Amino acid sequence: MPNLMNFPLLVFVFSFLVLWLSVRIGVFFHVKRKSMDEQEREDFNVILASTLTLLGLIIGFSFSMAISRYDQRKNYEEEEANAIGTEFLRVELLPTADAAKIQDLLGRYLDQRILFYQARFESRLGQINTDTAQLQSELWTAVRGPAAAQPTPVTALAVSGMNDVLNTQGYTQAAWWNRIPIAAWGLLGIIAICSSLLIGYGVHRAKAGSILLLVLPLTVSISFLLIADIDSPRGGIIRVRPSNLISLSQSLHRPVTNH
Repeated sequence: MPNLMNFPLLVFVFSFLVLWLSVRIGVFFHVKRKSMDEQEREDFNVILASTLTLLGLIIGFSFSMAISRYDQRKNYEEEEANAIGTEFLRVELLPTADAAKIQDLLGRYLDQRILFYQARFESRLGQINTDTAQLQSELWTAVRGPAAAQPTPVTALAVSGMNDVLNTQGYTQAAWWNRIPIAAWGLLGIIAICSSLLIGYGVHRAKAGSILLLVLPLTVSISFLLIADIDSPRGGIIRVRPSNLISLSQSLHRPVTNH
């Protein structure tokens, strides 16, 4: 089942409709009961202010969580480029034939890593992951042969560099799986619905305030849109571009493969 959080625009539309409906439900209950007296109004305002403050805090925390995960994905993209570039130079210390073979494999592996960042659909990503795993196996086999034949500090350096290349891919994958928990989204949605109900319930004149009643659902939905966009590695507009990997590919005089 597709994750709704991978589609920020749907998050915006769905949250706006739910929050707007919550406001209208609040207005409905307001119309059905008598107006609040001054004491009740004061108590209600305290509850409303507290709820809105809590909503603002949780939106801020969620935004911070999304930003930290986005920064983590950017950092690992840079680390991947550094690891591949360093290993490309280190393998030149190996015998010429082995070095040429490993550099060719590293170039193909680099292409797959660029495609990983550019892919937007899971169907395409599956093939990329399969090809990446195959190339990782071939790379390790290619560097292990010379190291076993000549176990010297030089070959150990090449093996260590290859280990970094393979490890950074795992770190990147873990970072892309590290998303805002669904439970956190659920809590955020519940508080937003409660705030909308209170806004509708506390309105003084339902008809005169119809336009104003759209303000909270709209602003909160835009906040949800931004958080979901940053948190979604592939579904949003704000995505990690493999700038360092593309730059490395160009420096190695390889054509950049576009998805």
